[in-house]
Amino acid sequence: MRFEVFLPRVARRAFGFKPVLADKLALFFRDAGRSTDLFLGSWMGKSGLLIIGFFLFVATYASLLMPYDINAGSGDLLQGSSSEHIFGTDHIGRDVLTRTAHGTWPSLTVGFVAMAISMGLGTLVGLASGYWGGWKDEVIMRVNDMFLSIPWLVLMMVIASIWGSRDLSSVIVVIGVTGWSTTARIVRAQVLTLKERQFVERAKAIGSGDWHIIRRHIFPNVVPLIFANAILTIAIAILSESTLSFLGLGPQEVDTWGKILEDAYRASAMLAGPYPFIIMPGLCIVFVVLGFTFVGYAMDEVLNPKLRKR
Repeated sequence: MRFEVFLPRVARRAFGFKPVLADKLALFFRDAGRSTDLFLGSWMGKSGLLIIGFFLFVATYASLLMPYDINAGSGDLLQGSSSEHIFGTDHIGRDVLTRTAHGTWPSLTVGFVAMAISMGLGTLVGLASGYWGGWKDEVIMRVNDMFLSIPWLVLMMVIASIWGSRDLSSVIVVIGVTGWSTTARIVRAQVLTLKERQFVERAKAIGSGDWHIIRRHIFPNVVPLIFANAILTIAIAILSESTLSFLGLGPQEVDTWGKILEDAYRASAMLAGPYPFIIMPGLCIVFVVLGFTFVGYAMDEVLNPKLRKR
């Protein structure tokens, strides 16, 4: 018996679900199963999941996997690859591999939390602007255009310099509040098409309020688009933190991959070595961004039938 047929019967008997609720639950699992099959059928989806899973594993178990303490220095400064230190040591004798592994968690934290802030702001702005329309839409979009017209890096540098704080939470907020404008544009465009649909007109006809319509009818239809965009935003946020850290505007109290690159630059490792001091965090940034990019493109193919291969 197929799972989506078997589930309603089990739900009714075990949990006392009403038939309608059980059928909706079965429909949800059926759609989720189809989406999962489409996602895993893409080589980009599988590759992206493997890459992200590897980095999440390293971030969780870095203390157990690494042989050295992150704060323990040795007498060998800026040492190249050796039997004791596979990827050499930094400017104060710390193991580069250990620092890079421990920097995985802060770097991923920046990506996920900054993405949540950016998606939250962009979604709220896009929903309000697209649904209300009129002069409210004009005012909101002109403010949005102002953010889009300023170069992303310059805007982050200015806000980070004015803020002055160099802790992890401040950098996350700076990245989050400067990355919402693109999401707002995407959500607004989708809302403009959704609010003309018949189900929205019917909701208005029976007296539903604006926020009820947005919450129950508009927002659920925008969620897949937001989710696909959120995956790519994580990669952009990690790159943003690395850029700010390399310029001396990143967090100073924790070792992110960008902070390690900044230390390598200040120690002149780019000119004289050891080159693993630069290569290790650089490769981690490249691969984790590639992993999230793969997942984002695979999700886009799942959610947008026009992109699927016939």
